[in-house]
Amino acid sequence: MSRIAYLGPEGTFTEEALRLLEPGAERLPSATVTAALNAVRSGEADAAVVPLENSLEGGITTTLDEFAWGEPLLITAELLLPVRFSLLVRPDTGLAHIKRVYTHPAAITQCRGFLNRELADAVVVSAPSTAAAAQEVSLPGSPYDAAIAARIAGEHYGLVELLDDIGDRSDTVTRFVRVTRPGPLPEPTGSDRTTLVVFLADDHPGALLEMLTEFSVRGVNLSRIESRPTGQGIGRYFFHFDLEGHVADARVGEAIAGLHRICGEVRFLGSYPRADGMAPSIKRGMADPDFAGAQEWLTRIRAGRV
Repeated sequence: MSRIAYLGPEGTFTEEALRLLEPGAERLPSATVTAALNAVRSGEADAAVVPLENSLEGGITTTLDEFAWGEPLLITAELLLPVRFSLLVRPDTGLAHIKRVYTHPAAITQCRGFLNRELADAVVVSAPSTAAAAQEVSLPGSPYDAAIAARIAGEHYGLVELLDDIGDRSDTVTRFVRVTRPGPLPEPTGSDRTTLVVFLADDHPGALLEMLTEFSVRGVNLSRIESRPTGQGIGRYFFHFDLEGHVADARVGEAIAGLHRICGEVRFLGSYPRADGMAPSIKRGMADPDFAGAQEWLTRIRAGRV
């Protein structure tokens, strides 16, 4: 049985994602994203499931930075999980009884309209996680009357779901990834994603354009690009890229090789099946046979066989 670390405690959205990705796995809750990934690095866990980005708030910075600076890891799968917040209370607690609400800052942001509309007089306090909030509310003598968390947190901690789907937007999605130690890649499926971290060799005019050109000239579409500070001074950044396709695809492999030539460091984080099943649109001249045909033609030219 696989041992999978995840951002805990029990009852987080990450646990919900893990249940869907690895239904039969032994679940190892971790206090932080860093702790979950370090469990993989140390061999304590076979893999980890961590959040990578949210459709409303963008990249999860802790995860992005861990991939950039920590010991190398490999993304092998992803899952898109709709985020549905519930208002969880102890039995016999009604909406009128709620004076103090406990939840994670991201939940506060995503449920601000509900809080202003239904609990305008309540004090809202930030928690380390939505699951930790539910756990605290479940304790005898807790100073909090309600938690905003995932429904499964109520199941874990014996709370009642007073209201469900209280987020301001019903289409919010969080993307989770399964991460392992480096090893064999998943086979190409025709609907894949590749993730990279790229550091500039030096900061100069047009540096970002040069990187983007490596993708553009080969018809590789980017589905995400984010900059993060290197910590080496204001204006110093590295970049996260998600691109359509698998490193085994000629256009993707050549683009990554091009980045390796011009950048200070390229960290390959994996090629893996897309959760949405979408296949990339491949421009004329950018399919694998086109690259193979061009190489054969060049080989003949170099051999004097025009």
